[in-house]
Formats: sequence, structure tokens, C-alpha cells
Amino acid sequence: MDNSAQKCKEQGNAAYKAKKFNEAIGHYNAAIALDPTDITFYNNKGAVHFEKGEYDLVIEVCTRAAEVGREHRADYKHVAKALARIGKAYSKKGDTDNALKFYDKAITEHRDPTILKERAEVMKALKEQERLAYIDPEKSKAEKAKGNELFKAGKYGEAVPFYTEAIKRNPADCTPYSNRAACYTKLMEFGLAMQDCDKCIELDDKFI
Repeated sequence: MDNSAQKCKEQGNAAYKAKKFNEAIGHYNAAIALDPTDITFYNNKGAVHFEKGEYDLVIEVCTRAAEVGREHRADYKHVAKALARIGKAYSKKGDTDNALKFYDKAITEHRDPTILKERAEVMKALKEQERLAYIDPEKSKAEKAKGNELFKAGKYGEAVPFYTEAIKRNPADCTPYSNRAACYTKLMEFGLAMQDCDKCIELDDKFI
């Protein structure tokens, strides 16, 4: 262990805590120059770039951190931290695919609860993006029309999936909920019918 490098790291940590980010980076660079085999120097530098919103630099520095860590058999927790920070940087850039990719890599190194929580948040955001991207009022109307034809023909069970798809395509429209509730009532699924009726009222308290 290079004591001079560790001293530079400590100076960097102090500057980081004082939010003197450029100064902190200078100290971490000095530490790396003195001892390029210590993953923590790169990880700390990556943390500073993250605070500065320099996400491409976070990815670059933390990629190097993971390489150095593996090459010199660093504690797997440090490698996981580097990979997770790459994932976090990609998440900030709006690249959820790469974010999940690196969170998964981090988890294979160490199942840290914080990393697992961050990954879950990215998954939640991704599912919401997919849900919003799926919304299409015109397609909702088309699915609802198919359901209406089946309902008129007395095919209530067959109509339900079309109303369900109409809801997915336009969840702000209370009509497919009402129509599906009518199907459930005909099928004597009164609990499900009540849930859809409650949803109608939630969306539009004047809906009858």
C-alpha cells in the first residue's frame, strides 16, 4: 500500500465532502498516478463525476475501476460498486437497457441490498415507459368496438379480453371499464363488476 496515494485519497475525500469536486478529482488523479492498482481511487473519482452530472465520464472511470479491480483481485464489493455506478449513470442518461445490464453484472459480484433496490426502481421506470408507450386511443376504440359486437351477440366471456385490451390502450377512458363491468354482471362475477364500476367512478365521478 502506497501511503502517499492513500493520503491523496483522504484529501480527495475531504474535498468531496466539502463539495469541491474539481479539487477532489485532482487528488484522486494524483492517487491513481501513485498507485494505479487500487480500485477505490477510481470508484471515488467516479462518484465525483456522478455528482457533477458527468455521466459519460462516470461510465468511463468506473469501467476502468472494474477492470483494475478484477485484474488485482479487489474485494468483489468494490467491483460491484463500480458496475452499479455505471448502471446508475446509464439510468440518469435514460438508457434503461444498459442500466439493467450493469446492475445485473453488479449483482453477480455482490447482492448488495442498495443495488437490488436501485435495480428495482429502474425496472419500475421501464415498465411505466412501456405502459405509456402502449397507450393508443384509436386502437382502444377499435378493441372496444370488437367487444361491443360480441356483447350484443351475447358472447360476454369473449368480449371481456377486448375490453381489457381497450383499457390497456387507453386507461383514462372509463367506458371500457363500464362495458367490462356489464360483461362481468352477465357472467355473475359481481365482485369483478364492482371493481370496474369503482374504477369508472374514480376516473369520472359523474359517470353513470
